[in-house]
Amino acid sequence: MIFGKHQKVVLASGNPGKIREIQAILKNHPIVPQNQWNIEEAEETGTTFVENAIIKARHAAFHCQLPAIADDSGLVVDALDGAPGVISARYAGIGASDEQNVAKLLAALEGVPEELRTARFICVLVFMQHADDPFPIIAQGVWEGRILQQTAGENGFGYDPVFWVDEYQCSSAQLPAEVKNALSHRGKALKMLTAALANF
Repeated sequence: MIFGKHQKVVLASGNPGKIREIQAILKNHPIVPQNQWNIEEAEETGTTFVENAIIKARHAAFHCQLPAIADDSGLVVDALDGAPGVISARYAGIGASDEQNVAKLLAALEGVPEELRTARFICVLVFMQHADDPFPIIAQGVWEGRILQQTAGENGFGYDPVFWVDEYQCSSAQLPAEVKNALSHRGKALKMLTAALANF
């Protein structure tokens, strides 16, 4: 097992929401966000979640000289041919706020009936032992739902206020954090990743 409880691992993210969720789920491991090293985030030049997660993990491992976990995730909306996809965090432009991204999404879906507003959150996690690791561990999670006509709820971040969770009949932003972490794309990917690391 390479991912011991006392092995410090850098998390290749500066997103407070992602950091909070990953640290909550991997609470038995010393996960340190890369912004503690004061390094710039990697340029996400990939066209897929997998490519971008690998780019970010390699970047963090190289600059921090530690094993790294990277997350690339986003929202895929069927009626928009998969948008916002890999640019979910910057859908309304570089530096856009969550509110701006959500507003653009709702505008793009204006007039689309409820039954065609199907969507899913995607999360890809990559673990690399070092920057030149030829065999990164890749885990993926998917969370199915649909997009609401307007926001609901105060919890979570990103598109949570407009992501309807049929099982609980509420938005993702209306779920308690522990429930969301058990259901979510990131929770599923983290479960898969920790299992893979334990058996590596």
